[in-house]
Amino acid sequence: MTTTRGGHPSEDHVPDVSPFSSPGPFGAGSPPEGPGGSGVAGAGSSARAADGGRPGRRLSTMMVAGLAALGLGIAVGTLPVPYVIESPGPTYNTLGESQGHPVINVSGHETYPAAGSLDLTTVYVDGGPTGSVSILNAFSAWLDNSKAVYPVELIYPTGTTKEEAQEQSAVAMATSQENAVASALNELKIPFGQQLQAAGLSKDSASAGKIQQGDILKSINGKEITSLSVIQDELAAGKGAPAAVTVERAGQPVALEVTPKDNGQGRFILGVMLKYLFTFPFQVQISLDKVGGPSAGLMFSLGIIDTVTPGDLTGGKHIAGTGTISPDGAVGPIGGIGQKMRGARSSGASLFLAPAANCDEVAGHIPDGLQVVRVENLAEARHAVELAGSGQDTSALPACTGK
Repeated sequence: MTTTRGGHPSEDHVPDVSPFSSPGPFGAGSPPEGPGGSGVAGAGSSARAADGGRPGRRLSTMMVAGLAALGLGIAVGTLPVPYVIESPGPTYNTLGESQGHPVINVSGHETYPAAGSLDLTTVYVDGGPTGSVSILNAFSAWLDNSKAVYPVELIYPTGTTKEEAQEQSAVAMATSQENAVASALNELKIPFGQQLQAAGLSKDSASAGKIQQGDILKSINGKEITSLSVIQDELAAGKGAPAAVTVERAGQPVALEVTPKDNGQGRFILGVMLKYLFTFPFQVQISLDKVGGPSAGLMFSLGIIDTVTPGDLTGGKHIAGTGTISPDGAVGPIGGIGQKMRGARSSGASLFLAPAANCDEVAGHIPDGLQVVRVENLAEARHAVELAGSGQDTSALPACTGK
């Protein structure tokens, strides 16, 4: 998901009145004293006799016990718990500015002004390796429909440190920006260069001892590797047969034979973690501080398209959305979509683009006044924005209906 760091109203406070306290013998709810000076009108002498004539000691004991209970309640309420709280974060217009700089800045290609908004949406995340939440925080969030509470292991792998979480978030954001440029250029039919490089090997990889980190994959079974789908299609057709793979290593071609392994789901893989190397015909710089994660990819793509094409894609409308993006334009699922829809509506959006894979989480949770359109790829998202921007009826666009 796309997360926002900093600027979140603090929830780590202790209420002025503890939820464990109540009006008692020394509070505002005490009954009025009677003529005998006790807490029961008209029964002063008998009350003192029952306490052995020492009402001050009894009151002191009760006060100490009450304060101890209050202190224990506060201590328990502020203990950290293994949960993560997601709440609506700010939105950012990819066609606008952030901290005085354009969110999307293009050089080397003509650009065109846009009047509307294509908002990327974010989620505040409290808890996990970047901080902690208390029992009171978690309980309060459970009662708040705008927030979601998850066990920490559902959001972060066990043992993830704060530094690792921040680095992974930053890398995911950088990758989403490169993928956004590639997908936008693909959508606009603007040619560019792309190669696949081995970033590492998975555990028990079929390519162990053969493909090395840093190798550039050039061909498989004689077919030029221009995208990941070329590799996937060739391995699927081979049904586990050895594949002839040519890589570029230190500038030289190296021929290899790799027998793929079944990943346990009926799909054959080389066991190589890949990353794209792009060569773009012009420069696109995306500037957005304190925001990380991969789920802004779709909105970056649309913002780039609107920036480098004549006219106003949105027609001045306020549109928001979320979704990861692949270089070929496929839109993938994200986390925190309920909070992102709320954030979008609070910022004034009337149309929201949601990944088709998130539809089960969307149905039944759409804020009033917000139309949610399900999209599977950039072309569908672009069509939805163009339709809304031209003032046409958008009611027939695909919606999330759940299962």
